[in-house]
Order: sequence, then structure tokens, then C-alpha cells
Amino acid sequence: MRQPLFLGKGKYMKKSSKWSLMRRFTKGSIGYFIGAVLASLGVTVLNSFTPQVFRYTIDTVLGENESALPGFVNAWIERIGGVSFLQGHLWWIAAAIVVIALLAWLMNYLWRLCTASAGENFAKNIRNQLFYHVQRLPMRWHDQNKTGDIIQRCTSDVEVIRNFSVQQLLEVFRISFMVVVSFTMMYSMNQKLAIIVLLFVPLIVAYTMIFYGKIRHRYQEADEAEGELSAVVQENATGVRVVRAFGRESFELAKFDEKNTRFSDLWILAGRISAWFWSCGDIITGLQIVTVIVIGAYIAARGNMTVGEFVAFATYNGNLVWPIRRLGRIFSEMSKAGVSFERVQYILDGEEEKDDVAVLANVPEKIDIAFSHVNFSYDEEHPVLKDVTFTVKEGQTIGVLGGTGSGKSTVMQLLERLYEIKEGEITIGGISANALPKSWIRANVGLVLQEPFLFSRTIRENIASGRPDATEEEIREAARIACVDDAIMEFADGYDTLVGERGVTLSGGQRQRIAIARMVLQNTPIMIFDDSLSAVDAETDIKIRQALRQFRGNTTMIIISHRVTTLMGADEIYVMHHGRIREHGTHEELIAREGIYRQIYEIQMSQDDRRFLQEEGKEEK
Repeated sequence: MRQPLFLGKGKYMKKSSKWSLMRRFTKGSIGYFIGAVLASLGVTVLNSFTPQVFRYTIDTVLGENESALPGFVNAWIERIGGVSFLQGHLWWIAAAIVVIALLAWLMNYLWRLCTASAGENFAKNIRNQLFYHVQRLPMRWHDQNKTGDIIQRCTSDVEVIRNFSVQQLLEVFRISFMVVVSFTMMYSMNQKLAIIVLLFVPLIVAYTMIFYGKIRHRYQEADEAEGELSAVVQENATGVRVVRAFGRESFELAKFDEKNTRFSDLWILAGRISAWFWSCGDIITGLQIVTVIVIGAYIAARGNMTVGEFVAFATYNGNLVWPIRRLGRIFSEMSKAGVSFERVQYILDGEEEKDDVAVLANVPEKIDIAFSHVNFSYDEEHPVLKDVTFTVKEGQTIGVLGGTGSGKSTVMQLLERLYEIKEGEITIGGISANALPKSWIRANVGLVLQEPFLFSRTIRENIASGRPDATEEEIREAARIACVDDAIMEFADGYDTLVGERGVTLSGGQRQRIAIARMVLQNTPIMIFDDSLSAVDAETDIKIRQALRQFRGNTTMIIISHRVTTLMGADEIYVMHHGRIREHGTHEELIAREGIYRQIYEIQMSQDDRRFLQEEGKEEK
């Protein structure tokens, strides 16, 4: 009996605030973020020195006015010979500007390095947590959400959040430093003109906030439209064979065109709003620059400001105007990032499957399975199972026969606890399945589906995916039991043959047999075959079942099929119809009755088939 893969205390994601999520996302990146902020501060301070160098050069070195400089700067100038020395050696001023530029370049390099490191670590944390969480979300959640939309949330939405948090958000700090430093310098040169400049800041901020409020909903609609578009592309790429086989290209193109047109229209509308914002913002920005030039020139002309101060003031005004102007773009990105964050948070807020491992002491010694008056529906409106009751003794082989929509596959999904029941009870070894860890159940119940999923890896890796430590002989023995070893060895690379996406390079029967080999290698005490022999011929079907009988030992086998020949050798056969068990018994007992099983048997079997199967049954015995 297999033990669960996870034995620690269960930890489940609870609904979190945005700030708590951000703390988790930034784990391991705080140092980089702090380094980026400090480097950004260094760049801003160094860049603020250059206008002062120009001011000093114009007013003092080239003119006759004295400029107030920090004491250590005046001391250094006096040490090299004073203003008269600089007047004859202007290259010293050029050298000072170069040194400032080099230091600013170094700080800028550190800023970008820290930003890149913080961004990649930040994005990696989000992707890890999303992938971890998606693996543990219940099947109902996956049923309610499209795969394409989930992929879009885990990729492009994560990238939007990363760009904003690492680039735009850090740019806010940089702009804040620049505004404070620039305004301080301007205020020190001319208080009245600095206050006039300051009056424009609330106007720009208010205008930006109005834009932020209008554009946010547009970005949310556009993001949702992108998710729908991604879902269409994903479904079409996955079902491309069906599309071609049924000639549905025109229908798929029309559906894609509809989603694509809506997506484009929403972004055009968002672009139109952005165009209005940037155009009107340019007017406000231009008005501020013109105001500073006109009033500053007037003040300088009256002798209340030197030419050097006027040039430096205009430079600082540019340093102040354009960063604030960039706030519009940052708020625009904030709108998109806010929407993307909510879309990512939607996934992380999904409640994980709970798996209480504290009940391991109650693990059953004998694996008998019992369904007792089980009722189930996927959508609370359309019942799928109605009062289903049956028992499977350990080591038995039972068959489940039923048409499409009869509920036979749902029974097995409930046994695996992929869905939770609200009415009735399922027990394993006399213990309620709800009292057993899901990890234990899934480690002890093997399942092969009608459409098995194969990874885009080698055949060997696919067979050994449940037991990566399996030896070559064990893998080949499992393949022989599944009657696929000979087919594999016919490939040029044998077991090293790469399987295409979802196994498309293999036939349907080969995919099913490789999936059977994968479950055989797991050697679980319960094996479920959910119509997983439907794509193999009758002769191979018999060979596989014979090999499984010899291999199984005390394994309990549940075979679901719509084909009578697959179920004839079962110890007990259950016939399902419209969610209920209508008949049960051995093959001989059921064909002796006038019922559903006999009708299906007579429809599927010709006289020659019956004689062949009777003789085949004698040989098996």
C-alpha cells in the first residue's frame, strides 16, 4: 500500500490583501529594491550638481557676480588658485562635469542592475506561487475557468505587474527625489518663481488622477478581452485536428475575428483616451515652461536674478516638469497593473484542495470500496448520479457499462476525490473517503483515461512519470504488460523517442497503451480503466486483459467501457443508465435476462463474434 507523497502539516493559501501578496512576491528582492532606490537617489543628487556648475561658470567665472557655493567647494577652488585660475583653465570645469557624469553613470548602472535583479526575482516568485497554487485548485475551479485565460493571467498579467512594480514604481521614487531636489534648488535661487512653478504641480496631478479614473475600466475590459482571445487560440490549437476534420475553419476564423475585433476596439478606445490625456497634458506642460521663461526673464532683466541663476532655474524646471509629466504614464501603467494584479489575485484567492493528513493512523489495511446512496451533480441543477450504491471487494475486477452521459466516469472521479459529494458516502476499507488524505487516495488509486495525457518528453519518461526511479527493466516489463513494447521498439529511437505535444505523434491505441504502462509501473492496489481500451483492436484488448490478470495479484480493477467484450471477464458488471445502476451481475447472469446489457450485447455481437469469444474464454480458463 502506497504512502502519501506529502506528510507534513497542510498549508493552504488564504485570501490575502494586495499588500500581503506584495510582501510574498518581494521575498528575496528587498535588498535589490533598496539598492535601486538608493542608486536612484544618487543619480538625482549628482544630476542636480550640473546646473549649479553652469550657474557658477556663467555668473562667477565668466561674469563678475559671486555665487554662493558650499564651503568645501569654495575651499577646493581657492586651493587650486581661485576664480582667476579657473578663468584661464576652463577645462577644469569641463573635467568637473565629466566626473559628475561618470559618477552619475555608475549610479545609473547600479540602479539598472538592481532593478533587473529585483524584477526577475519578483516575477519568478509570482510565477512560482501561481503554478504551485494552480496545481492545488479543485477540479470545480478548473471547470469554471478557461485554460487560455489562466495562461494569460500567469504570463502577460505577471509581466505587466513586474514592469510596473520594478520600473514604474521605482520611477515614482526617482521622480519624487527629483522633484524635491529640483524644487529645493529653485527655491534657494528665487522663492517667488519657485512658488509659481509649484502651483502647476497640483493641476498636473489632479488632471492625471482624472485620467486614471477613466482609463482603469477600459484596461480591465481590454485585459478580459485578451483572456477570451487567448482562450480561443488555445482551444483552436488544441483541437486543430477536429477543426480540419470537420471543415470548421470558417467558423473558427469568424469566432477569432469577433474576439480579435472586440479586443482591438477596446485598445483603440483606451488609446483615444490616452491621446487626449497626452495632448492636453502637453498644453499644461508647455504653459508651465513658458511661464517660467517669461517671468524668469523679466525678473533677471530687473536685476533680481543673475543670468546663471536663470539658466539653472530653467534647467531645474525641466527636471521638474518632465518627471511629473511622466507620472501620467506611470498612472496609466498603474491602471493596467491594478487590473492585472486583481486577475492574478483571483487565482491565488481560489481555495486549495484541503488534505488533512492527521488521519493517517486510520489508513485501511484492506481496500474494499463501497458507494452508499451517492447523489451528485456538477452544477447543482442537473443530477448526474442518483442513489448509486455498489460494493467492490479487494482483488475483484468489476466492469461498468453505460452510454455517454450515464455517469460511469463520474463515479471514478468521485472515488479519486476529484470532486466532493454532498449526499451519500464513499468508503475505502470501511473508512469514509472524506476522512482519508487525498494524497493517499491518489497514491493508491491508478487511473487511465480514454484520452490519456502524455507529456512532450520521451516514451521512457512518460511511462516512468509516476516512478522516476524505475529501472529500465521495470519500464519495459510495464510496457510488455500493456502490449506496447514491440511497437516502441519499432521506432528508430525506441524508448528515447520524443512524444509530440499531447502525444500527437502516436496513434490513439499507442497513447492508451503507454498510459496503461505508466499505471502498471505505479503498481497501485486499485486500478481504474476509464474506457482506456477503446482505441485498441479486440485482439490487443484481450491480450492486455490477460496480461493484467497475470500481473495484478491482489489488485482491485475497475474497468469502464461501452464495449461488452472488454467487460465479459469481470467478476461483477454494473450497467448504468441516466445516472442510476439499472442492472448488475456476471456476464452470464446479465445476458440471461431481458435487460439493457443483453440489448447492447446483441447489438454489438455477431454470431461469429460470440463463437470466437466463447472459445477465447475457454483458452483463458
